[in-house]
Amino acid sequence: MILNPKIEKFTHLDEYSRKIMLKTIEFFENRGLKKLKEDYHERVWYQDFIDFVKENKIFSTFLTPKEYSENPNARWDTKRNCDFSEILAFYSIEYWYTWQVTILGLGPIWMGNNEEIKNKTVKLLEEGHIFAFGLSEKEHGADLYSSEMTLTKVSENKYEASGSKYYIGNANEAAYVSTFAKDSKTGDYVFFVAEPKHEDYELVKNIVKWQSYVAEYTLHSYPITNNEILSTGRDAWDSSLNTINVGKFNLGWGAIGICSHSFYEAINHASSRNLYNMFVTDFPHIKQLFVDSYTRLIAMKLFASRAKDYMRSASLEDRRYLLFNPMVKMKVTTQGEEVINLLWDVIAAKGFEKDTHFEQATQEIRSLPKLEGTVHVNMALIIKFMANYFFMPKEYPIIPKRDDFNNDDFLFNQGPTKGLREIKFHDYNIAYNSVDLPNVNIFKSQINILKEFLIKARPSDIQAKDIDFLLSLGELFTLVVYGQLIIENSKIENIENEVLEQIFDFMIRDFSKYALQIYSKTSSTEKQMELCLKMIKKPSVNTKNFQNIWNNHVKVLNNSYKMND
Repeated sequence: MILNPKIEKFTHLDEYSRKIMLKTIEFFENRGLKKLKEDYHERVWYQDFIDFVKENKIFSTFLTPKEYSENPNARWDTKRNCDFSEILAFYSIEYWYTWQVTILGLGPIWMGNNEEIKNKTVKLLEEGHIFAFGLSEKEHGADLYSSEMTLTKVSENKYEASGSKYYIGNANEAAYVSTFAKDSKTGDYVFFVAEPKHEDYELVKNIVKWQSYVAEYTLHSYPITNNEILSTGRDAWDSSLNTINVGKFNLGWGAIGICSHSFYEAINHASSRNLYNMFVTDFPHIKQLFVDSYTRLIAMKLFASRAKDYMRSASLEDRRYLLFNPMVKMKVTTQGEEVINLLWDVIAAKGFEKDTHFEQATQEIRSLPKLEGTVHVNMALIIKFMANYFFMPKEYPIIPKRDDFNNDDFLFNQGPTKGLREIKFHDYNIAYNSVDLPNVNIFKSQINILKEFLIKARPSDIQAKDIDFLLSLGELFTLVVYGQLIIENSKIENIENEVLEQIFDFMIRDFSKYALQIYSKTSSTEKQMELCLKMIKKPSVNTKNFQNIWNNHVKVLNNSYKMND
């Protein structure tokens, strides 16, 4: 389940896509870790990577919907894009970031109704250009209601755009920056494209000291006509949020890539280091750190991969992806932070060394939970689904594994972004009752107590307005959903029971932790405290299972991958 670029053959992909993945790996391995880190520290713009993308027509093939290209390999295939995201992040999140921001920049274009811009975009992608997404602002961040970028009509079919955007990746070199604004007279939302080379486009600065370019840019009475407008009114608003639905999914795969490379580096280092006449990997606490980080990483990939199936199968009648998608952004990325923290406790001072991948990973992993909406913003979204998820299940056809070579049409026709509380989910008990394992059964008992909590000790009106209280409650709900999709995918991927058992070992401990947090809240009631104490459980003790995971899954990864120097 953990990507090893030197042995992975990508046999699940079509021949063209497989060759691109292998070529991309070859690009980074030929470049080598030393050069990659030198450029990272010196903040060198990665023009050679952009040239590589251009030469192999990667973005144009992977990011052009099938209907707009004559290239037989062109399609927006979420599975293929996940593989590419994982590879890029495995080597460097900066390179991944340019891909990620291009995805965001293309969203409003493909979702809009400006066919002329779409056709121009096809040509620009074929020429190797990158794109940008002008949504956030310095004073308002992700608060789209408060956006101050304006579009003012000056005459028939002539407008002027004025204002600034902030935190905008690729805005230095993008062919188009899809820019979100308001009509200065009507207050209606609007999306239009701006070109960084235009004289009325001011590239103010790179706001980060980083290899990538994260811009502040200002438009000074920038001339716009209907030819540059992508969407208006409700369509523009929906394009902004639906684009984020597509883009933030990649953040989880970014975390998976970062953690995978870091895991190899940590196990290689610890296995060869001898302290006090023992190898580091012989210490019991080191084994625990490795087993926890390994199972958390496997769980991240199982969940994200299964969430992909729901995204690819989504429709106006089945919008379950709107719960699973923000969880890939929120839960998988925060689990990525946890994996890096665990591995850092293993390799300690080694994690600061400038020649290691790990030194870079410790900084990069922190960014992912904070992009495309903070953890808190995504948790506030996730909580909206809790009542329907637990108490009003609906029957759906079983969603299969979606590795087919098809264009994901629905992603650019997601419809209105309202009505989230009306979305129904299939019964989570179907997945949980399909497994009879000690730790899964303990976790099921925790779920039942949580349901009792929601019935007998539901949050008061005051608690419901307390985001701090709701965040802890949301973490418990999130764990239930997380476990459901992990179980579903464990059957698809034929994951051994011993691995699933060890995953639910940390799931039980995490559930207990968040229950204790609610117990400790100032506002928690006696009944809530009583039920929280019942939620606190200890995983089933199985030393043989733990040792099997260590010997057969973790220890054997020593020296199985090392990046070329």
